[in-house]
Amino acid sequence: MAGEYVLQTHGLTKEFRGFTAVKNVSLKVRRGSIHALIGPNGAGKTTCFNLITKFLQPTSGRILYEDRDITSVPAHAIARLGLVRSFQISAVFPHLSVLENVRVALQRALGTSYHFWRSEKSVEVLNGRAMDLLDAVGVKAYAELPAVELPYGRKRALEIATTLALDPQMLLLDEPMAGMGAEDIARTSALIKRVSKDRTVLMVEHNLSVVANLSDTITVLARGEVLAEGPYAEVSKNPQVIEAYMGTGGGGHG
Repeated sequence: MAGEYVLQTHGLTKEFRGFTAVKNVSLKVRRGSIHALIGPNGAGKTTCFNLITKFLQPTSGRILYEDRDITSVPAHAIARLGLVRSFQISAVFPHLSVLENVRVALQRALGTSYHFWRSEKSVEVLNGRAMDLLDAVGVKAYAELPAVELPYGRKRALEIATTLALDPQMLLLDEPMAGMGAEDIARTSALIKRVSKDRTVLMVEHNLSVVANLSDTITVLARGEVLAEGPYAEVSKNPQVIEAYMGTGGGGHG
C-alpha cells in the first residue's frame, strides 16, 4: 500500500563554497495535499526546490519519492516517475498557438515528441485532450492565439496545462504567482485548488497571504533552515515567522 507521504527529505543540505544555502531540511509532503514552501527572500526556498527536482545535487541528505530513494536519480528521469516541475519563468513556445503548446506536451507524454515530420493528422488525435486541458485551466477561448500574445496570468495557466499534459502524480510549482496582480492571483489560486483534486502539490512562494487559503501545510524557511511548519493559522502567529517576514533587526539579503 502506498505510504502517507509522497515526498520526504531527510537532512537536506546544500553548501556553495562555504556558504550553506540549505541546512538540514526535513520535509514530509502528505499525499493529496497542497504543501507550500515559503519564506522571505534569500531563505533558501529555490535552492531547496532545485534539490528536490534534481537541478542541484545535495551536499548531504536524502530525498524519498514514494518511499524510493531518488537522491541520485538525474533530473530527466524524475518526470517519468510522476514528479513534474512547472517553471518560474513561463516555459511555453511563444510562437506556437496555445493549443499547439499543449499538444507538444501531450506528444512528449506519448514519446513522439521528435516526430515533427509526421503528418498533421497524427497529432490531431490529441486535440480533444488538449482542448480539455485548456478548458480545465480557463484558456480554451485563446486556443488559436500565439502563446506570446497571452496576458501574463493566462500564460502561467497555459504553463500549468502543459505540465498537466504529462499527467503528473505530484506537481511542483515554482512561484506560480510571481509578478501577478490581485485578479490573476485569485484566478491562479482557484486553478491550483482545482488541479490538486487528484494529485499532490508542492509549491514555492514567498507571499504568506497568497498561500493562506490554498495550503494544507506550510513550511517556513529562513536562512536555509526550517523555521516553522503547520497550517497557516498556526504558522502566521509564530513570533519567529513574523520576525523573519518583518525583518526586524538585521534585514536580510535578496
